[in-house]
Amino acid sequence: MSTKVSRRDKIRYRIRKKISGTARTPRLSVFRSNSDIYVQLIDDTNGTTLASASSRDKDIKAQSGTKSEKSKMVGAALAQKAVALGLTKCIFDRSGYLYHGRVKSVADGAREGGLQF
Repeated sequence: MSTKVSRRDKIRYRIRKKISGTARTPRLSVFRSNSDIYVQLIDDTNGTTLASASSRDKDIKAQSGTKSEKSKMVGAALAQKAVALGLTKCIFDRSGYLYHGRVKSVADGAREGGLQF
């Protein structure tokens, strides 16, 4: 495993020791690949995913724009699904990534969509 990935894993485990999602305040988990971004609302007490969105969804993939702009759309799409489920608060889990660029765009889109963290 590369040093970059192992460093991110150490940070990710350190974050996950401290935060956990519940049914009322789920954990908003971000995964960032080179080309796409995926987000989930996770209830850790039951081990279930409540809602998810990604840049591979048809309505987002059809849009043109940079990866950061699509990330903001992904955050807004997840927030829309969460509000439909009656959720307004969540815990943001950056999964070891630095809080800038696409990860920050997801958070901004989710906040604009109505989620609070």
